[in-house]
Amino acid sequence: MSVTKKSITFACSILYAGDSICLGYENTVINTSHCMNIHGLILGAGAFLCIGIFHPLVIKAEYWFGVRSWWAFLAVGLAAAIGSLFVENIYVSIFLGIFAFSALWGIGEVFKQRERVRKGWFPMNPKRKDDYQEPDKDK
Repeated sequence: MSVTKKSITFACSILYAGDSICLGYENTVINTSHCMNIHGLILGAGAFLCIGIFHPLVIKAEYWFGVRSWWAFLAVGLAAAIGSLFVENIYVSIFLGIFAFSALWGIGEVFKQRERVRKGWFPMNPKRKDDYQEPDKDK
């Protein structure tokens, strides 16, 4: 009885099939029903980017403009939310929605940032020292 060795070529190929990434092997037909969906990764990266953008924006806005900057976050959030309703591309629409809610979340964070500054966790703008005074509770 003779045993022959067959060489197996393991060449992986990555194909883009519409909305999915498909992995296949050399000289094989790829069944697209077993492909990976990349939408979650794209949207997750967009959400991560928005959070990364708004974190320093809230800190800088509170430093330079105080809590009155919440109007800017409201305006940007509403504009992005309305824009997401009228954009045809699904990725852009979802990204605008994530951006809108990140901006709207920033409104509350501006007020929390003022409290963090009062506690000494973040630097205070010396030109706005009066903004950081605790309100008198006796009045």
